[in-house]
Amino acid sequence: MKIGIVNDVAMAAEALRRVVAASRDHEVIWVARNGVDAVRLCQETRPDLVLMDLVMPEMDGVEATRLIMQQSPCAILIVTAQPQDNVGQVFRAMGAGALDVTATPALLDVGKSAGGDGDSQLLAKIKTIGKLLRVSAAGEPAAGAEPAPRGPVKHLLAIGASTGGPGAVSKVLSGWTPGPGTAIVVVQHIDANFAGPFARWLGDQIDMPVRPVDAGDQLESGVVLVARTNDHLVMDARLRLHYDANPREYAYRPSVDVFFHCVARHFTGEATGVLLTGMGRDGAAGLLAMRRAGKHTIAQDQASSAVYGMPRAAAEIGAADRILSLEQIGLALRSRAGVRAG
Repeated sequence: MKIGIVNDVAMAAEALRRVVAASRDHEVIWVARNGVDAVRLCQETRPDLVLMDLVMPEMDGVEATRLIMQQSPCAILIVTAQPQDNVGQVFRAMGAGALDVTATPALLDVGKSAGGDGDSQLLAKIKTIGKLLRVSAAGEPAAGAEPAPRGPVKHLLAIGASTGGPGAVSKVLSGWTPGPGTAIVVVQHIDANFAGPFARWLGDQIDMPVRPVDAGDQLESGVVLVARTNDHLVMDARLRLHYDANPREYAYRPSVDVFFHCVARHFTGEATGVLLTGMGRDGAAGLLAMRRAGKHTIAQDQASSAVYGMPRAAAEIGAADRILSLEQIGLALRSRAGVRAG
């Protein structure tokens, strides 16, 4: 991949350059010292991937991400020192179109072989994004057990999102409260290290409790449950939630398709599937399975999507009952049975 580096700290930029240079599969094509330069360089020589810092002079990584995605769209990975200390900026950047986040490797540690080293983590992220850029479709998960009778939750809202997802999920869920018997599950493509902070951030944006899913949890009325690991979130016939590493070949982790297929197979009550902004095709096949199972399905429209990949794939195969803007999706959810205005 052709990679652009954006970082105002010379040692950090050099650490990133060395990590990329260590792989024969990647090439650094430019280095920018701030967001202004990054926007310009993306227009002049668009890379496959930008390694974007957050805190920089003149223009920070959030605004640079927003402008790049508007003017010269490409994959963006937030690479910044102490990302856990900048959670708000991290999710604003992801809402603007960044794919994921990881910590900047220290120059002195670059090249060490220990499994936890920052350069190893960074290369793993770059490899995963490379898969996302190449992948055309994801297969279906293996068939599970036969459905059980309807559980105490009567309505399930299942939301899948990727690039631009945090802001989109927040907007869809803000301003209303689920009615009695309504459970909400969110599958957002995000590193496991940031799933907990994402849940806390989302809880600050909306008027309902949000928490990450632990293995063995059940659907819970009135609570937003968020997938929390790099394995896939699955739901069994008893409506218990678990994590499964398979299918291992899926580049999308956790996969929206995997969870949507579980909803189609096991949830016998009323369910709504919502597929939001994101790169690739994850979620389209699962949304189609939900529609064929008689569930209500919605895909985000192109105009309001940060990246019109996943919703486009759903539209192309007829997986969505309705194609709506973010604002319209929120209104549609309010009007569904089992959901009331907040």
